[in-house]
Amino acid sequence: MKLPGVKKQNLANKKVLLRTNFDVPLTSDGRVADETRIEESLATIKCLLSQKAEIVIISHLDRPGGKSVPGLSLKSVAERLKVMLPKTKIDFAEGISGEKTKRMLETLKPGEILFLENLRFDPGEEANNSKFAQSLAALADFYVNDAFACSHRQHASIVGVPQFLPAALGLDFLEEIKILGKVLKNPQRPVVVILGGVKKSKMEAAKKLATWVDYILVGGELVEYEEVSKMISRHPKILGSLAKQGEDITIETVKKFKKVIAQAKTIIWTGPMGAFENQKFEKGTKEIAQAVVASGAYTVVGGGDTEAALTKFGLVKKVDYISSGGGAMLSFLADGTLPGIEAIRRKND
Repeated sequence: MKLPGVKKQNLANKKVLLRTNFDVPLTSDGRVADETRIEESLATIKCLLSQKAEIVIISHLDRPGGKSVPGLSLKSVAERLKVMLPKTKIDFAEGISGEKTKRMLETLKPGEILFLENLRFDPGEEANNSKFAQSLAALADFYVNDAFACSHRQHASIVGVPQFLPAALGLDFLEEIKILGKVLKNPQRPVVVILGGVKKSKMEAAKKLATWVDYILVGGELVEYEEVSKMISRHPKILGSLAKQGEDITIETVKKFKKVIAQAKTIIWTGPMGAFENQKFEKGTKEIAQAVVASGAYTVVGGGDTEAALTKFGLVKKVDYISSGGGAMLSFLADGTLPGIEAIRRKND
């Protein structure tokens, strides 16, 4: 898949609108609790800084529902980025548009960063409103998408902005495509997909994955959805059941899963098997994580909760690759592309 990358652009003295994925967890007092997603963006940011671009960073944080929620401001993320890039001038605009933001944009210089407020404070972002997309595009000369984890969504900053600006992909995004593309095109078999968590949207991708993977193992709250239950009952590749309390998979399910995992040569995993945060309900997720690592299979993991579980059990460094987004990872493997990729491909055709 040949796509335009940020390295091959001439962006000196140009304002670059950089869509990042800074949807990070925050502490109770509003500080960044995990800076992994910020670290993932640094290669692209440094690439733009080296080109003497004027960088305008945009991102979302959590789900404020199109309203301004003080506790979900990106200001703390901007402060954290300042610590990570101490030699770079970074300012925070307490808005997405408006006169103050406009004045700050006018004074932005090459090699500097202006960080804008949470995109989802405006309802136009999730609605993919064309006027909102145009207002974002008007802030810059060029657009770079480095938010793989968000690019399965039809949001204004993902698919709207590239309609109005020349566009390319960031370095982290390109790395995701490279690694997941290899899994998609030439996987070692058997291929086992493990789905957990609570997001029912995963099952649309699961239906497509079922046509080419060897097993799909379903745990977590997903098994409680009627649609999933029907799939489990009629599809031999899909297994799974919850314990009575509904907070973990059953011991019998763990045993079934472990037998399949032991045979795997490629494992794709997103979503925990239960409420692993509670020690009483961690057994299913912990044993599956241990089985995945012990299998020797090439392992790709996606989603913040799955990564958090692996971190809790001391196994995070024993998997081959951690994708920045579980939903985006599944969508890419199911369809071979994402709306965010197609938006940039169309712009460059």
